[in-house]
Amino acid sequence: MAQTSPPPVSTPPKTAGLLSAVVVVAALGYFVDIYDLILFSIVRVESLKSLGITAPAELTSQGTHLISMQMGGMLLGGILWGILGDKRGRLSVLFGSILMYSLANIANGFVQSIEQYAWLRLIAGIGLAGELGAGITLVSETLPKEKRGYGTMIVATVGVSGAMLAYWVGAELGWRNAYFVGGALGLALLLLRVGVFESGMFEQAKHQDVSRGNFFALFTNGPRLLKYLKCLLIGVPLWFVVGILITLAPEFGRALGVQGEVSAGLAVFWCYFGLVFGDFASGALSQLLRSRKRALQLFLLLCGIVMAAYLYLLHGASTTAFYRLCFVMGISVGFWALFVTVAAEQFGTNLRATVATTAPNFARGSVVALVPIFNGLAASLGTGSTPNLIGSGAIVGAVSLLLAFWAVSTLPETHGKDLDYVEVS
Repeated sequence: MAQTSPPPVSTPPKTAGLLSAVVVVAALGYFVDIYDLILFSIVRVESLKSLGITAPAELTSQGTHLISMQMGGMLLGGILWGILGDKRGRLSVLFGSILMYSLANIANGFVQSIEQYAWLRLIAGIGLAGELGAGITLVSETLPKEKRGYGTMIVATVGVSGAMLAYWVGAELGWRNAYFVGGALGLALLLLRVGVFESGMFEQAKHQDVSRGNFFALFTNGPRLLKYLKCLLIGVPLWFVVGILITLAPEFGRALGVQGEVSAGLAVFWCYFGLVFGDFASGALSQLLRSRKRALQLFLLLCGIVMAAYLYLLHGASTTAFYRLCFVMGISVGFWALFVTVAAEQFGTNLRATVATTAPNFARGSVVALVPIFNGLAASLGTGSTPNLIGSGAIVGAVSLLLAFWAVSTLPETHGKDLDYVEVS
C-alpha cells in the first residue's frame, strides 16, 4: 500500500501557476504529440496510395497494420519513458520523447516502401509515448492541489487541437510535407526548455531510500496491480472510438450507406474538434463537482449513447450528418487528460511517472488487441465475404464501456488528494 513519507528537506516543493512555463510547455508538447500521433489516420489513404497500395481491402489491412506498429511502439515507449521519468526525472522524458518522435516523423516524410513506413511508425510511436505522461505528472506535481485539475484541463484542451492543424496541413501541403511540419514543430518546441523546472516532489524523492521507477513493483502487490489495471481500462473506450470507429470512418460510412464518400481526414478533424470541448468540459466538471469519478462516469454514459447513435442511427445519412456525429462523439470521449490525471493521482511520487506514462500508452496500445478482435468478430458476424462492421463495433464498444465504468466506480476518489508521498511496499 502507499504510505506518506515526510520529505527529507524542510522547504516545500516549488509550485507553479496555471499559465507558468511548465503548463505552457506541457500543453504545446501535447499539441505536437497529438499532431504527430493522429497524422497517420489523416493521411493513411493518400500516403498508402502514393506507395502503390490501391485496392480497398489492402488499404484497410495495410492501414491497420501500420496503426498496430505505431501503437505497439507506444506500448514499448510507455514502459521505457515511464521508468526513466521516475529514475531520471520528468523533464528528461518530456524533452527526450519530443526529440525522438520529431526526428522519426521527419524521416517518415522520406519513406519509399511499406516496410520503411512501418518501422518508422514504430519508432515514432516509442517517442510519442513519453510526452503526455511526463507532462501531466509534471503539471500535477508543480501546481497546487486545488488547481491541478485546471492545469491538466489546459494541457488537454490545447493539445488535442493539434489534430485540427494536422488535418489542415495534410490537406494543403500533402502527406510528406505534413510529416516534415510535425517534426519541425517538435524541434522548435525544444527551444522552450528554458524556464521549465523539475518537479520538487521528484527532487525530494531522489533523496529518500525508496525504489524509483520500478515497473515490476506494479505487479508485486495485489491491490496496487488491481488499481493499475482499473486505470488502464478507463482509457480503452476512447481508443476504440479513435482507433477503430473514426480511423475506419470510410469503411463504416460505406457499411451504413452514407450518401457520399466519407473522408477519414475529416472524420478525425471533427472528432478532435469535439475533443477540444470535451477535454475542457471534463476537466472543468471534475473541479466543479469536486470529483474525478463522477465526471468520468458522466462522460462514459454520454460516450455509450453517442456510440450507439453512430452505429445505428446513421443509415442512409448525409456526410454532413456523419461528421456532426463524429464531432459529438469527440466531445463524449473528451476525458483523456482527466483519465491520465486520475492515473497519476492514484500512485506515489516514485511510481507516478511510470503509471502516468504507461497507462495512457497501454490504453492506446489496446488498439493492437482491439483490431484483431474487431476484425474477427466482423468476419464471423458477416455474410459471405462482407464483414459485419456494425455488429462487431457494437459488441467491442459495449464491453469496453462497461469495463471502464466498473473501473471508475471502484477506484478511490483523488480530487484534492495530497500527492507528496511515495509507495513503500
